[in-house]
Amino acid sequence: MDVLPEYAERVLEVAERIPPGRVMTYGDVAEWLDEGGPRQVGRVMALYGGAAPWWRVVRADGVLLPGHELRALQHYRAERTPLRGAAAAAEGHMPRIDMKRARWDGGCASDAG
Repeated sequence: MDVLPEYAERVLEVAERIPPGRVMTYGDVAEWLDEGGPRQVGRVMALYGGAAPWWRVVRADGVLLPGHELRALQHYRAERTPLRGAAAAAEGHMPRIDMKRARWDGGCASDAG
């Protein structure tokens, strides 16, 4: 088994800490770590995030991860992540994450919900 780069391990540890039903943006994770930026976090999640709760690390605009929308939506519904309905004109009519309600600031897990 390959050893993960240290930064990747740290990113995945943050993803694991996000409570069910809550999310952090790629930028939030980078800020939490005080290292890297949204693109670096996104790269780690793309390369190594399959075993982590990848659906909890999201774009700042709340748009579901392209190509993984249906899988992510199943997780969001199961965890009762706050969602906003899609506008009728939206391509695919996919909901977005309600970032005001779902965003987690990294505080106590009891803050979730």
